[in-house]
Amino acid sequence: MTDNPRQMTPSPGGTYVLCAGGTGGHMVPAHCLALELMARGHKVHLVTDERGLRFPGLFPGVPVTKVEAASTGRSGWRSLPQVALSIWKGRSAARKLFKDMRPRAVIGFGGYPALPGLLAGLSLYLPCLIHEQNAVLGRTNRYLAPRVRAIATSFPRVRRMEGSWQRRAHFVGNPVRPEVLAARDVKFDENAARLKLLVTGGSQGAAVLNRVVPAAVRLLPAALRADLDITHQGRDEDRDEMLAAYRAAGIEPTIAAYFPDLPAEMASSHIVIARSGASTVAELAVMGRPSILVPLPIATDDHQADNAAALVAAGGAQMIRQQDFTPERLAEALTQWLTDRQGLAEAAAAARAAGHPEAATRLANLVIATGLIA
Repeated sequence: MTDNPRQMTPSPGGTYVLCAGGTGGHMVPAHCLALELMARGHKVHLVTDERGLRFPGLFPGVPVTKVEAASTGRSGWRSLPQVALSIWKGRSAARKLFKDMRPRAVIGFGGYPALPGLLAGLSLYLPCLIHEQNAVLGRTNRYLAPRVRAIATSFPRVRRMEGSWQRRAHFVGNPVRPEVLAARDVKFDENAARLKLLVTGGSQGAAVLNRVVPAAVRLLPAALRADLDITHQGRDEDRDEMLAAYRAAGIEPTIAAYFPDLPAEMASSHIVIARSGASTVAELAVMGRPSILVPLPIATDDHQADNAAALVAAGGAQMIRQQDFTPERLAEALTQWLTDRQGLAEAAAAARAAGHPEAATRLANLVIATGLIA
């Protein structure tokens, strides 16, 4: 226990507060940690923003407090006064909550929605730590890193991690949903009569995949197309154009804007074409599915390229930068695997070896240990 008179003493056995919001990339690992902590008999409370309330099926039975949060985004410095006021209001609301709750620890998952809760926790000298999902330390986490007790990372090597912070860095992996862990048991069958290609663009940048993939498939040799099934998660506004392009290639695809069980679709696939967000890369690795990754070029600090590069280095993926993502280049990458099933199986095994199904357990262990340090 420190001798700082302003330090709040956590409640014995208290609650763990998770601060996350904005995108699924932040919310899903927080959800997985919540499940793990509750399975061990601990209490959990979520502090999030307005956008964090829009993810159905996450945080079952977890009390939620919504606080204000904001980012300068594309508005730049002109919006700084308004952003600062919003964060201050969110911090004040979280401080009031924490004074009543006396949480055991406060855990942030990056992104500006985590900032008010972490600032509140730090101001009360509560045990605080952060989890970074990407292979590049994000802006919010870079601001918080010098101030927190521990930094949990999803990759063994993380760019923009200052040398002095390394002493508090702990590699745990990126937690994935129970459905993904269950899908890990689905065997990769490189000898299947037909191979399945899954295309998923995520919430951003799907338009490029929707345009390029059907055109690339049409360039494949007829013998390869004859044994190929395609499931494509694409925008409704692109559906007619995609369907026409696939049919011109002699393929009747399954196209939908949303699949209720995407992990099952991924597990039944032989090749996945996707963006390289942190959750996507973690799920591909845990399930052991070969992938062709197209990093989103507007991702902050180009972190999706770093995410993809880690899986490429492990041997489980190919990466094509968006400026090089042409039908011809994609057709070449697909042909490489479709004509070499042994190589495809080796890529699947390499991806699986790079997965970390124990990430939620390891993160929970770190959270609990950090909360015990008064």
